[in-house]
Amino acid sequence: MPSLFKLLGYKVYFWSNEGQPLEPVHVHISKSNPSANATKFWVYSDGTVHLASNGSKLSSKEIRNLERALQAHFDEIVFQWENYFRVIAIFKDQL
Repeated sequence: MPSLFKLLGYKVYFWSNEGQPLEPVHVHISKSNPSANATKFWVYSDGTVHLASNGSKLSSKEIRNLERALQAHFDEIVFQWENYFRVIAIFKDQL
């Protein structure tokens, strides 16, 4: 499980197995250890980031703050995705 960075007190990471075929670019976040019900954010080709599932039951304010903070790391997220999975990034809005 590649851990990317810490952001606003959350761990930001990918799972090692993101589906077959590989899901579009997204990240998971959690306050503590990664878990199957972590919150998931889709990363879009225009650099925006939007909530996919709120497994961590974050507040609306936390979600907005994380979306903005993750958007600021767009290039890093995509770079890490492509390097880890050895693919050219596919985004949800391109399916």
